[in-house]
Amino acid sequence: MSSQPAPAPRSATTPRATDWITTPVTADFLRGALDLEHTEHGVLPHRLPARARAQCADAYLAMAEAQASGVRLVFRTRATAVELDALRTKNAYQGAPPRPDGVYDLFVDGQLSGQASVTGGNVLMVDMTTGTAETRPGPAGTARFTGLPDRVKDIEIWLPHNEITQLIALRTDAPVEPLPEGGRKKWLHHGSSISHGSDAASPSTTWPALAASLGGVELTNLGLSGSAVLDPFTARALRDTPADLISVKIGINLVNADLMRLRAFAPAVHGFLDTIREGHPTTPLLVVSPILCPIHEDTPGPSAPDFSNLSEGKLQFKATGDPAERATGKLTLNVIRDELARLVKQRAAEDPNLHHLDGRDLYGEADFAELPLPDQLHPDAATHRHIGERFAALAFGPDGPLAVGGAQIGATP
Repeated sequence: MSSQPAPAPRSATTPRATDWITTPVTADFLRGALDLEHTEHGVLPHRLPARARAQCADAYLAMAEAQASGVRLVFRTRATAVELDALRTKNAYQGAPPRPDGVYDLFVDGQLSGQASVTGGNVLMVDMTTGTAETRPGPAGTARFTGLPDRVKDIEIWLPHNEITQLIALRTDAPVEPLPEGGRKKWLHHGSSISHGSDAASPSTTWPALAASLGGVELTNLGLSGSAVLDPFTARALRDTPADLISVKIGINLVNADLMRLRAFAPAVHGFLDTIREGHPTTPLLVVSPILCPIHEDTPGPSAPDFSNLSEGKLQFKATGDPAERATGKLTLNVIRDELARLVKQRAAEDPNLHHLDGRDLYGEADFAELPLPDQLHPDAATHRHIGERFAALAFGPDGPLAVGGAQIGATP
């Protein structure tokens, strides 16, 4: 990936080529998805397998896993023009300004070479005051990229990380073929909305995508919005997914959902890690505790929206728990960090490939002073880059627990 600014998106009115070749989108052309569902419109990439989806009754997790964070369409071609018809489902919030359109990042031979968005589509209108949502249907749209170099090249199109994307048609002005997998190690990561990419500028600039680029690894991102809550079906998905390197970021969602107490937390972590180890007994496995989040460092959840500035487009969050409730087993980020460090140390005595990383080494007090969390929970685009660079250096660097031989750690993507 390149640090050069992306060219401006081509206009939706770009003249169409005359000789289009339509290629069905199959699993051979997708990376970062664990399942591909055929719908009435086309195909829908999923980041959890069907069995896991069948065991989940939570609508927010169903929405999150269907959003295409880390999913990209990859192929080899000499085409100079590419069109991708897609039906998106975009989130909107009652009373708040419209959210930016999802972005498609186009890479040519590893260099960011264009960006586009799809118009129309469905809108999932969420009322934060009541927790209800309704879907307003809309038409499909097209992402277009033209003026590509006239030579055989490798194309990656990163799908929007914050939209559900049903892929309808891939058109090019020259034949395409699936891109053979290279020699890069496969990195499987699981985490919260921060790992999912909340408020990142584009799909290739979420912190896991940036870290993967810097580390020279192939990413599968199971960042699941607010649903990193030690679900057994998520652990089984991690267990069953091929990987050379694994990381799991645990904690913030358990606090801001106020989902369990300390008594349940330790056995749940053990069970989660035990399940992963069933499929990956010796794979390097990194357990990452939460980054700094001042509202929940010593105050339990749940988190709640603060609507005081919503009319100005500033949705923020606040902690509604009582610090005194820690004595009764309520979780805070500091409680979770201490417990994760203890558990990993205990297990590592018999599992030398298990490692721990304090999330404050990725984003701590000094970082918060320089790059505060705009809504008190989620990093902005600049902070995603900061966290991605830190993770790449600490995890993928020569002395890191997920060390990748020959990676150019520290180069800016």
